[in-house]
Amino acid sequence: MGPKQLPAVLLASCATLLALATPLLAGDPDTLQDFCVADYKSLKGPLRLNGFPCKRPENVTAGEFFSAALAFPGNTCNPVGSAVTAANVEKLPGLNTLGVSMSRVDYAPWGVNPPHTHPRATEIIYVLEGSLDVGFVTTAGKLFARTVCKGELFVFPRGLVHYQKNNGGAPAAAISAFNSQLPGTQSLGLALFAASPPVPTDVLARALQVDGGLVEAIRSKFLPK
Repeated sequence: MGPKQLPAVLLASCATLLALATPLLAGDPDTLQDFCVADYKSLKGPLRLNGFPCKRPENVTAGEFFSAALAFPGNTCNPVGSAVTAANVEKLPGLNTLGVSMSRVDYAPWGVNPPHTHPRATEIIYVLEGSLDVGFVTTAGKLFARTVCKGELFVFPRGLVHYQKNNGGAPAAAISAFNSQLPGTQSLGLALFAASPPVPTDVLARALQVDGGLVEAIRSKFLPK
């Protein structure tokens, strides 16, 4: 092999290794033991981890793998008409290092789960009751949207902006599953208009092509009541 060919071979090798590693980097890291029940108390100390440290196995109980949180509807009496009940590692310690979580979303008639993203997970939603108008927007600005009825599924790719809307006059409900123990949720409205300290008004006015007065009017809707 000539000297001029070596850089090309090295580049190809690096590209191959990166491609093989991508699935490993895409979600939560794999566990190295049967389980690693989150030890919440240890977070009071100086040690900080990417996740939660493990309880000693002899101190783990079956109750730490159980939750009835999704059995009950959430309170949808709010401006958007929806409520999300999470079953993630912050609520269910047995999920620690397992790379999965769920949530329940309840919708008032015509209620909306506003545009948001999950930076650490893909979401698959299953409609329990009613029917939903759902959609996500790609990085190229294309909207993929459709109606999803009771018993049907829809997938929202990781990190993409998406929403759901109850398209009927009766309550609706859905269950979401995630490939992360803590997928994270960032609502667009809250991120832009309820950040602390606030995103500068002139930045939002220029980005949204509106005047500063309108930005302040919208921001006032997101202030704590």
